[in-house]
Amino acid sequence: MSPHRPEVGEIFRRFRDRLAADGRHQPTDSTDRPTVNDHSTARATANDQSTELPAANGESTGRRGRRGGGGRRGGGEELRVPEAEFTSYYGRPILKAPVWKWDIAAYLFTGGLAAGSSLLAAGGQLTGRPALRRAGRVTALAAVSASAVFLVKDLGRPARFHHMLRVAKPTSPMSMGTWILTAYGPAAGVAAIAEAAGVLPRHGLLGMAGRALPPVGNVAGLLAAGTAPALATYTGVLLAGTAVPSWHEAYPELPVIFAGSALASGAGVGLLAAPTAQAGPARRMAVAGAALELYGTHRVETRLGLLSEPYRQGNPGWLLRASRMLTIGGVAGALLGRRSRLVSGLSGVSLLAASLATRFGIFYGGVASARDPRYTVVPQRERVDARRSGMDLPSDRAAPPAV
Repeated sequence: MSPHRPEVGEIFRRFRDRLAADGRHQPTDSTDRPTVNDHSTARATANDQSTELPAANGESTGRRGRRGGGGRRGGGEELRVPEAEFTSYYGRPILKAPVWKWDIAAYLFTGGLAAGSSLLAAGGQLTGRPALRRAGRVTALAAVSASAVFLVKDLGRPARFHHMLRVAKPTSPMSMGTWILTAYGPAAGVAAIAEAAGVLPRHGLLGMAGRALPPVGNVAGLLAAGTAPALATYTGVLLAGTAVPSWHEAYPELPVIFAGSALASGAGVGLLAAPTAQAGPARRMAVAGAALELYGTHRVETRLGLLSEPYRQGNPGWLLRASRMLTIGGVAGALLGRRSRLVSGLSGVSLLAASLATRFGIFYGGVASARDPRYTVVPQRERVDARRSGMDLPSDRAAPPAV
């Protein structure tokens, strides 16, 4: 053993003394060289000292914590690490944003317009208002034809729509929507064709067809009106069944918004095309549709917490605010301009524009929420923290059943 190396017993005694000390005095041997344990203690002390930073009030901040966020920890130490930023994993987004383009937003509008127009036509048929019935039937056929074009454009090939008819899955909004369109389209088409009975000859085969078309058209018009509520709302269920945060969380409101938008657009057709004397059902539809639409959009802009932001900011926010103003103006004109054909027509245009803005605002609001990781990460953490603390989320924030 080297004469300068302390004995083992001396090392243990020094270690015991070091444990009993206050930690600030480090004993050394007679040669003033730190022992083996002294080297470890010196390194730890140096690390502690190197990470101490002077605080603003003169106190030491101690070690800088590894957790994100400013503020202070339990011991009163101020953290210098900045707030965490939600970007993506390995440069990739957390959610894949919908690949749908503007044609799907237009499909949402034309589907609602077709449904609202069929309800308007049924009201005109049952109350003896031929101008209202005719306008509703013709618009319904034109709108559902445009919907088919937009849908096939998104699918890429018309055969894909046919392939959806191979199965009927009640839990799938996509499958049910295909069958709803299949049932609605022919009924709306027959009802619209029946409006041409008045221009057919009175004799021969065409005369027989002209006499048969009105009753057949009445039955088809009622069938189309019976399918219209499902056509107007299934797209809202379809959007809410996706993983897009601001659509998924708004599952109670989207069908309500789309139903109100469909009624408002149908009312706009009646106010625009029918004489004021026959526009009574259209005015009532305008009031009902506006109430549902304004209620639903207010809910998605205020109830969803962080996930309401995409509906209030950027282009979606601008579209929904414009829709609100157009809806209020259209209803006011419909009620106050009962005797003015011009005011009724302008009210109809305003309601149609409001419905279009609503559909595009809801569509682009959901797309924006899928592109920002914050709208995916923060609600997930809130749900995890709630489960860990034994607390349930409020009933209006509960997740919808799996579709």
